[in-house]
Amino acid sequence: MIDKLTIQELTSEEARQNLNDEAVILLPMGSLEDQGVHAPMGDYLAAEAVALEMARTARAEGVLTFVAPVIPFGGKDYFDSSHGGISIRLSTLIALLDDMIDGLHRHGLTKLLILNGHAGNVPAITEVTMRWREKADLFIPAMYLWQIAYGLLPDILGSETAKKSSGHGGDPLTSMGLHHFPEILRPDLMRAPSTRGTVKGMEIGGFAAIRYDGANIQAPVLASETAPDGIWMGDPKLSRAETGAELTRRLCAIGAGLIRDHIAPGLPKD
Repeated sequence: MIDKLTIQELTSEEARQNLNDEAVILLPMGSLEDQGVHAPMGDYLAAEAVALEMARTARAEGVLTFVAPVIPFGGKDYFDSSHGGISIRLSTLIALLDDMIDGLHRHGLTKLLILNGHAGNVPAITEVTMRWREKADLFIPAMYLWQIAYGLLPDILGSETAKKSSGHGGDPLTSMGLHHFPEILRPDLMRAPSTRGTVKGMEIGGFAAIRYDGANIQAPVLASETAPDGIWMGDPKLSRAETGAELTRRLCAIGAGLIRDHIAPGLPKD
């Protein structure tokens, strides 16, 4: 089995020899936005790191798995207010993801798994994967990595600690960063989570939400209004590299199992 993990590292001859109908392709994607004053803006870095580790885990199970170039820009949402952030219109993201899948499908690469690191990407993923199922019976699962990680944290940290550490700018991403690329984090800049502020005279309920009479109501609230420091609910000072390592291990075990048991064998036709 070839040592190279990413498609971009393959020579054209290596691609012809290894990117066959047995190969599984992972498509990582994320965003470039405020992840907290202490953390790199590119959460796609963590999604790509998980993809590479997942490919290694799947290969240990005997499945030839490669990682496609990461999509670094997320779909436009309330994080468009992030200074220095770059996001793209939903229509652009849909077209980009659709074209990537079309390029792979054209060459018989149909065993695909999306590894997503941004909530704003979910609508695009849903539209594109439904489109490909309808027109080519191509069934593409997607793992929203951080949503899954939130569910894993109570078992790793205990429910009380997980409740305090979980949130934007805290866990899981800060722990993932401390594990995968500690050299670019700034722990000295860590701050406590934002408390609820107000917008238009109403209490902010969270990202893109106001709170009224105990209920969260969707509203066009900017991320910079909800969390000026990029930190909401989760305390990054509770994040640990060890937590990131265990999250990575569990995410990769889930993904590699899905690859081994369902994607690699080939899904039955409808």
